Amino acid sequence: MTNWETNRYFRRLARACGINRNRIFSSGIKDKRAITTQVLVIDAPSKKVEHVEIPDSSIEVLGRTHHKVTMGDHDGNRFTITVRGCCDESGSPIDAKEAMSRVNKIRDGLSNLIGTDAFPNWIGPQRFGSTRPVTPEVGRAVIEADFERAVDLYVGMEGQREDSESEAFRSSWRENRDPTSSLEIAPERLGYEKAMLEHLEENPDDYLGAFGTLPRSLQLLMVHSVQSLAFNHSLSARMSSGLSLIEPTIGDLVAPIQPSGRIDVGKMSHVSDSNLQRCMRNCKLGRLVVTGTLPGRDAIFAEGEPGDYEKAGIQKAGLEGASWVVPDIPRLTTSGTRRPLSVPFRDFSVEQAPESNSLSKRWGEGTMEGDRWHPEGACMRLRFTLPAGTYATVLMRELMRSPLDHY
Repeated sequence: MTNWETNRYFRRLARACGINRNRIFSSGIKDKRAITTQVLVIDAPSKKVEHVEIPDSSIEVLGRTHHKVTMGDHDGNRFTITVRGCCDESGSPIDAKEAMSRVNKIRDGLSNLIGTDAFPNWIGPQRFGSTRPVTPEVGRAVIEADFERAVDLYVGMEGQREDSESEAFRSSWRENRDPTSSLEIAPERLGYEKAMLEHLEENPDDYLGAFGTLPRSLQLLMVHSVQSLAFNHSLSARMSSGLSLIEPTIGDLVAPIQPSGRIDVGKMSHVSDSNLQRCMRNCKLGRLVVTGTLPGRDAIFAEGEPGDYEKAGIQKAGLEGASWVVPDIPRLTTSGTRRPLSVPFRDFSVEQAPESNSLSKRWGEGTMEGDRWHPEGACMRLRFTLPAGTYATVLMRELMRSPLDHY
């Protein structure tokens, strides 16, 4: 797929196959502005799938299966990313040699701070929305069972650098909250927002039903994003304290690392005086990893100083006392889990990239206030592999040191 948002593509694919969207299964959501490849399970006749033609995409039928795939079933992701317009802190262009030197210096710094080819396992900005961080706010409304606020936020929350049509549409909803008049000026590309308002037009005040027009995976993403906010705040508090992300301390929860790179949350253990040295040794050998909380109904927390940072993260996210139970949509109730505080990357390489004739619209418009790139700067290509559930944007942020909307 080329420059397709995953859920929109699946909706288009479902129409082409004549099936419900919920009969298409994948293990993850891919970046929109990218050329991506992933394995899908499509509950439809193979002949129908073979004849599907959707612009900017191709489908290869690999075979038949009776097994569905679910979120996170894949072992990892391979990335090839081109960075254009490299510049220094002042915005002056830098050449390829200087850019490569800076990347390698930052990589060495990460190794000294965290461990060889590892970085803090932040949950990336696309989970929240880099220019319109709406998902955690909607998620907060969902776990509070306030679906009217959830719909209001999703449709009307103001973003940064949105086009004038989108700004006018969202402003119309915030000011008038009239589905009909807002739909009249709704841009075609805002399909999810339109579906919500079309439902409200036919079913006034049914905000639960309007929220239910979102794809199920996107509904779940809303809840996951507010969990992620708490995780990031906890990770930030720990890093600010100087406490290691890879070397456990008393009170930490450590988990075994499976061959796939995932952690086995069913075999976690608290670090104590009696097992500290053994846990430290196994973390150093890559058999165990220090974890942080993704809070939920049945979440287990670290103790002692690490536990204090987790509580601080939950408090900063404004989630003290959250029950995480969603009675109106039980499948959105979350039990909570744990996530590694650091993550390894492998197969890393960086090289100069050739100039491209197919640059983005934003490149053509030139730099704007707050940007940090230069059209005369070097173009670099980076390749690496990450475990499932980790974000390439986070590693790129470590390497690029640029504003959030540059990734």
